[in-house]
This record gives sequence, structure tokens and C-alpha cells, in this order.
Amino acid sequence: MNQGPRWYVVHTYSGYENKVKTNIEKIVENRGLGDKIFEVVLPIEITVTTNEKGEQKEVESKVFPCYVFVKMIMTDETWHVVRNITGVTGFVGPGSKPTPLTDAEVKSFKVETKTEKPAFAPGDKVSLVSGIFEGYKGTLQEIDTESDQATVLVSTETRDIQVIVDMRDIRRDEED
Repeated sequence: MNQGPRWYVVHTYSGYENKVKTNIEKIVENRGLGDKIFEVVLPIEITVTTNEKGEQKEVESKVFPCYVFVKMIMTDETWHVVRNITGVTGFVGPGSKPTPLTDAEVKSFKVETKTEKPAFAPGDKVSLVSGIFEGYKGTLQEIDTESDQATVLVSTETRDIQVIVDMRDIRRDEED
């Protein structure tokens, strides 16, 4: 079942993190997979160290050595593309089944590199792309940025229903 784009964790050989990130980005560009693989991240932290002479220097270190975070829609194609990159040992998850990070894990690991302002405003026409109302269209009524949810007035054949959905479950309705 397609859950839309989710964050997955890829395990790599030690020291291969940057190569894996670069190779995934090249393959996405070369094969036109930008609609399935959205972002590749190596969480880093910068610490300031002082040497014997008293000079301060910023040092970049990987927060999760041997791991690369990939925001993607998991399909057979994307699984094979990522899995077969040199330096990748596999996805994190039981057996060979990749397990997406939960929203809480994404927040606590600080994987999202940019906080996106919602591309929506109340009154926008939207389509629901996953969940129990997948395939329905509606009007965006309210956005709750704290919980990353939206209230949508969904149009059904018999009546309009107000539903609360995750922001990742809606897209701007392009048929306007």
C-alpha cells in the first residue's frame, strides 16, 4: 500500500555515507525519479573545538554514522535503486522489509532539514491522496501547524463532510 513519501533509513558501510547520498541524488536526476525519491539527508552537528594555540575551529560530525535518511515513496523500483548502490548494506527494518520512521522519530532525529511553510491556504481546493478518503476532493478549511494536520470539507455524492487529515495526505487540486 502506497503511504506517500516517508523517511526511510539506509545502512551503509562506514565512511560511505557521503558517496551513497551523492549516488542516490545522481540516480534520481538521471532516471527522473524526483517524483518518488524526494530528499537524501545525512544529519550532522557542528561543534567548536580549540587547539593548543587557542584557535577555534568548527568540526562537522555525523549524528548517525553509517546511516543515510531518504524521503521516498517505497516501490519495488525505488527499493532496488537505493538497495543496489555501492556502499549500501540495506534498509533499516525487520528482515528485508524497510520500516519508515514515525513522525515522532523524524522530529526527534531532526531529519527534516527545512521546515516548509504550508503550500496551502484556507479556501484552496485539494485532493486527498491517502487515507480513508483517498480519491476525494474538498476545500481546505483550516491548517494546524502544531499537529501538521488540516481540516478539509470533503465533497461526497450525498453531502459535504468535515474531516481532519495529515498535511502529507493532501495535494493541491490541479483541475482548477
